[in-house]
Parts: sequence; structure tokens; C-alpha cells
Amino acid sequence: MEHFDGIPKYLGSVEAAHGNVECTPKERLTIPQFLPMAPSQIPNSAGGYVWQVDDMQRLRRFLCLGSEGGTYYIGEKQLGEENAATILRLINTGKGEDVVQEIKTFSTEGRTAKQNPIIFALALCARSDDLKTKQAAYNALPDVCRIPTHLFHFVEYTEALSKGTGWGRAQRRAVSHWYNSYGRNPKKLANHVTKYKQRNGWTHTDILRLAHPKPTTDGVAAVVRYVIKGFDVAKRDFDKEDTTHEVKSTLAFLQATEEVKKATDEQQVITLIETYHLVREHLDTKFLSSTLVWQALLQDMPMTAMIRNLGKMTAIGLLQAGSEGEELVVKKLYNEHSLKEARIHPFNVLVALRTYKKAHGHKGKLTWNPNDNVLEALDAAFHLSFKLVEPTGKRHCLALDVSGSMDCGSVNGCNALTPRDAAAALLMTTARTEHHYKVVAFSHTLTEVAITADMNLTRVIEITSEIPMGGTDCALPMIWAKQNKEPFDVFIVYTDNETWFGDVHPAQALKDYRRALGIWDAKLIVCGMTSNEFTIADPDDPGMLDMAGFDAAGPQVMRNFIMGDI
Repeated sequence: MEHFDGIPKYLGSVEAAHGNVECTPKERLTIPQFLPMAPSQIPNSAGGYVWQVDDMQRLRRFLCLGSEGGTYYIGEKQLGEENAATILRLINTGKGEDVVQEIKTFSTEGRTAKQNPIIFALALCARSDDLKTKQAAYNALPDVCRIPTHLFHFVEYTEALSKGTGWGRAQRRAVSHWYNSYGRNPKKLANHVTKYKQRNGWTHTDILRLAHPKPTTDGVAAVVRYVIKGFDVAKRDFDKEDTTHEVKSTLAFLQATEEVKKATDEQQVITLIETYHLVREHLDTKFLSSTLVWQALLQDMPMTAMIRNLGKMTAIGLLQAGSEGEELVVKKLYNEHSLKEARIHPFNVLVALRTYKKAHGHKGKLTWNPNDNVLEALDAAFHLSFKLVEPTGKRHCLALDVSGSMDCGSVNGCNALTPRDAAAALLMTTARTEHHYKVVAFSHTLTEVAITADMNLTRVIEITSEIPMGGTDCALPMIWAKQNKEPFDVFIVYTDNETWFGDVHPAQALKDYRRALGIWDAKLIVCGMTSNEFTIADPDDPGMLDMAGFDAAGPQVMRNFIMGDI
């Protein structure tokens, strides 16, 4: 270890940073990442010192990234427990209603790829002892749990978190309200109860018997009667001479779902699909190998279902080059309005692209020959599904962490996608928006990467996957830029924040860069790719921002920060 005036050089620098020893700016640079540069820092899982994100920011990371799959350093169970503890701390410090509002915002704006973390967080709030938090959570139920699958998950979580049965007055009232919220559109409720009949051992019959709802309209009453007693009883009780058109239409739809289950003729199935807009879940599986049936389903197929079934439709020949099916799928994927309306999250498009490119499913024996036009359309849909913004005109350094920890674990529980792959795709949203940028990849060394805006995502991930892994030094982008006199207004670092290798902290490296190049307002954005509690961004520096990776509103948040609007 080097020494300075009889004091170990590292030790002298640490004490100087803490205000115990007079030390020159040059000597401050020698504080390595395995020692703290400020009293507020904490050790990360790799042994380096970083800052702890505040609880509200960790909540956002959890909502966007979940805990499924864990990280290189932290197991899934521990990561989930840590995030649950974060939510409980927020509630206990009087921020429960803020938590519910954040949950609702992220859900309704389609900013998260999966609903499970959101629903779990909402269930924690609903089971809170704080009355205002509990009321806010139950009031948000219809907005957050928009389909029965979400409702079933919520009920499952609340029961698991409850000391008793989980079916107190507040729970029964909220669940009853969920069904009655379809009073003006009972046909949609009918579609829900026939499409999503059961999940995780729960059925609508189970929930209705526990909630004891009192239907507020005849339409809802007819659907509830159908669930409990069957179609014949519902038709007998509600198909009267004075029945409204709305209720008759709902009963006709329910009858169609019954008929299609008994159908033996392909043409009859197609006619029912076209007349009543039935979906795949309504059909007997024996018809799901028919190209003509899938062609009928595709016409009004919901966007999420279409993206999930691209492999199947290709395998049965529906999406051949030049076909009507290919044209319709490509047209839908390029439709930005439809993507936004369906709340299609970019992460789910990326997973679909990776899966479709592999030409086989994660489970089962289904294989296909990918259609190049569909692949291009998926690539475009990935970028269109973000909340796109105007370019800032600023100079960007896009820095990708390719260390060993970024190549382990998964993102949102998707085994086909590591944090490293996801980060590579994520930086392309900026590359395709901004005109002035350079891309670098770093571990314990740094290399410039020849990535351009016209490259597709598959090629970008291939390029970054070929870069050797190593230890983690998140200060390298700023050090490299300083040494090479590269003028940047903003550094965007895509990382899991498990830095430990370098001789200078990333926050200090940015300050040195500002001083050396005279770009005093140079900013650092840390895009966290896992839901741990760590960040390299100094919370006391207004020029540094920590944000959750794969927040669909990420580009807008970045732009606002870069332009000084936040």
C-alpha cells in the first residue's frame, strides 16, 4: 500500500473525505471503491461502497423490475423480503397513501412489464394497519387489477398476508365493487369471466361466494348468476320481454361461449369468433391447430395476445412472407397508438423478440422459422412502446456495464434475458433518439463499442455479448472521457451498481471530469437494472439521478432531468 507523509495513502484520503485530515484534491482521488468516500455510503453486495437509494426510489425499482430471479449476489427470496420491508417502512413513516398513488400511476400508465410486483405492493397496503393506506389501496383495486388474473393474484396475496381469513368487510366491499364497476359494460365482464375462468386455484365462483356482492345492475346480476348457476338459469331469469338490449347482448355473448365449447365444425367456430369476437381462451384446444381459425382470431386479437402467439401463428403457416396474416401483424406492430392503448410494455416486446428470434418456445416442442418482416416490426415496436420524447440535442456517453454480475440472474423473471442484454437494448432507445452519442462498455476495463442507431436489437445484443466480462468499475466512463478529453453533457450508466474494482468512486470521477473539461453541469444518470438498494449516484449532487431501468416513461424522465426540468 502506498503511503503519504507516514499515513497509508488510502486511509489518509478516507479520513480527509470525512473531514478528519487536511488533504489536497489530488489525494482525494485515491479513495478506492472498497472504502467509503462519505459517511453516508454503505457496502454493496460485492464489497464496494455506494449510496443507498431512498425507499420511494427502491419502490419504483421493485415495481419496474420485481425480484423474481434475484441477482448475481442476492437470492430471489431475500430480494423480495427486502423490497417488502421497504414498502412497510414507507407505510410506517406516513407515506402509505403516496405508495398507493405510485402503484396506481405505474400500473395505469403501463410503466411496468409485469403486474405481480404491483399487485403484491397493493396487497401489502391493503393489509396495512394504517386506515388511510388501507382505504386508498382498496379504492385503487379496479384501476390496478383490470382483469380477473390480477384480481385472483390480489386475493391470493391478501390471504397470505392476513392474520385471519383475509375476508373482512373492507375486502368483501372492494371485491364486490370490482364486479359492479362493469355495470355500464356487462358484456366486458362476461368476456372476463369466460376468458379468465381460474388462476392459481381461484375461480370466480370461489370469490363471489366469499365476497357476497349485491349486483347494482341487471347486466352484472346476469353475469354473476351465470357464474354461480350456469347459463340456463341466467337466461331463464334475465331474458324477459322487457330486458334491455345491453343485457340481451350480454346473454347472447355468454351463449356463444357455451356453443363454441361444444362445436365440432371448424366453420361454426369461425362464425362464432367473427360474430361475437371470441378469443383463443374460449375455444376447445382441438381447433388451435387450424390456420383458418387462427386467421379469424387474428382479426380482433388483443395486442398482448398477438405478441405472445407469434411463434404459434408462424408455426402453422399463418405468417408466411407476403400473406395477409403477415401484413396484419406487421401493421399492428408499427401502430404506435395501438401499442400505447394496449399498454404494451417495451420489456415484453423485447422478450417476444428474443423468443421469436430463437425459433422455439421456452417450454414444449413448438418450433418455427422466424419471419424477417415480423422481426423488424418487433424491433420497431420495442422503441415505439416507450413514451417517446424529443431529442435533447445534448452530448451523451452511453455506458454499459458488462461485468460478470450483469450476465447473471434475470430481469423480471425472464430467463432469456440477463440484465446485460436488457441494458444493451435499453441504451438503444437513447441512441435512436439523440444525434450526439458514443457507446462504451466497461467492467474493470473499458472499450468503445461501434453501435449505431440503425442497428437492430438482435445485432446490438450480439455485439455486447461478445465483450469479455470482468470486475466492476463504474467510474471508468468518466475517467476515460477525461483522459481522452471527450466532451459530454450527460453520462448514462446502465448497471446493477455492484461496483468495487476501481481506485476512485464514480461520483468523484464525475466531479473530476467536470473540473478537467470545464463542463460544470455534466450530469450522471444511473439506470438501475436490478431492484437492489444500491446506487452510485450521490444523492447530494443535483447533477446525478438514479432511475429504474425499464420504466416505460424512462426516456421522458431522462429528458426532463437533462434539460433541467427536474
